[in-house]
Amino acid sequence: MGVLAMTAVAISLAMGVSSPVSAGASTTVDIDHAPVTTLTMTAPTPYTPHAQNGGTDDYHCTLVNPHITQNSFIVASQFFPGSGQSSVEVHHAILFMVPPDLDKAAETANAGGNGWTCFGEPPVLGSGLSQFLSMPWLSAWAPGHGKDVMPLTTGTALPKGSLIIMQVHYNLLVGDKPVSPRVRLETVPASAKLRPTSIQPLVAIPNIPCPAGVTGPLCNRTAEIANLDQRFGSYMGLFDQGLERICGEDPNDPPEGDSTSCMWEIGQPGYIVRTTAHMHLTGVSMKITLDPGTPEARVLLDVPDYNFHYQRAYNLKSWAKVTAGEPVQVSCTFNPQLDQELPALRKLPPHFVTWGDGSSDEMCLGLIWEVPTNPNATVDWAHPTGGLHIGGGATERANPAGPPSSGATATPAAIG
Repeated sequence: MGVLAMTAVAISLAMGVSSPVSAGASTTVDIDHAPVTTLTMTAPTPYTPHAQNGGTDDYHCTLVNPHITQNSFIVASQFFPGSGQSSVEVHHAILFMVPPDLDKAAETANAGGNGWTCFGEPPVLGSGLSQFLSMPWLSAWAPGHGKDVMPLTTGTALPKGSLIIMQVHYNLLVGDKPVSPRVRLETVPASAKLRPTSIQPLVAIPNIPCPAGVTGPLCNRTAEIANLDQRFGSYMGLFDQGLERICGEDPNDPPEGDSTSCMWEIGQPGYIVRTTAHMHLTGVSMKITLDPGTPEARVLLDVPDYNFHYQRAYNLKSWAKVTAGEPVQVSCTFNPQLDQELPALRKLPPHFVTWGDGSSDEMCLGLIWEVPTNPNATVDWAHPTGGLHIGGGATERANPAGPPSSGATATPAAIG
């Protein structure tokens, strides 16, 4: 962050709404007169994950108050899943900004600082997908993801007084030891006038049959959807059905196989500046393509050898200018044999694999970060677009992508 100043102000906060453990300031390094404040939020006591409803996963949310006294931009973040053997239990972590109209609901859910179970996408009181879409993502972490530094001149809006939800997914297939997660955010004041980022998710639904010769009651898709509903709540099957329709498939008879794809539309004009891929343990490759099947096709992200334990985001060397409604496709490939080969997964009975919140289920989730075309765009600090932005929905314009002209691949040489 060469255009920014470095002020290391360390603030340790309890994982409750109002009780800081300690606060202090250290040395200041001045670079271009933009001070960076470092906020560190740590659980006051270790959390011991526990599975529910016969599953092997625990989603736990906790409300934190970073005591932001001025409108700011997040320019870097880093999540620490804990130390020792227990750290392998952490599957992912997401920080959500709580809109002001949901502050009281979040404080109620937090139950005096103890947090709450928050399977799936809706992070507060199970109010549904619409609530999830209204809660901006501030940052996300998955195994292998180290310090996350935003592209130069960009940042994620964090208004003063914001409350934050930390959602952590624990995978009990590999342990159930107490874990003390923490997160570190580096912020600069709004006066830095960075381009605000928003995140658009690109989702495709996997429908992966049991491999040839492998049988069992859950190798039936209908039975597996019922199993998902039991483990995570009835919204899970509805989520699958809704996304199948969005992607132009028959939710009662979607295409099955080891690969999946879905075409979406860019939601707002601007530049795509970074991308990331997220699948689970049987994922082997992902590609995100802008304008697929046309002479203008650009591969924004190509991860040909996906590794769940080494996930990261990629800053594009050349920002991709986009217009609202422009088609963008996400495609994923999986290896169902890994269900029988990986030590954690082969403990479980064979099952049809579709979208699900558990580590033994799968996802095909690409994220793209976008900034406005105007470098002097201002933020509505009372209602920042912040993280998540669902654009114009899916589009039926499909077909595989052509060769890349600019973008990022899963190699260090391709990132800025």
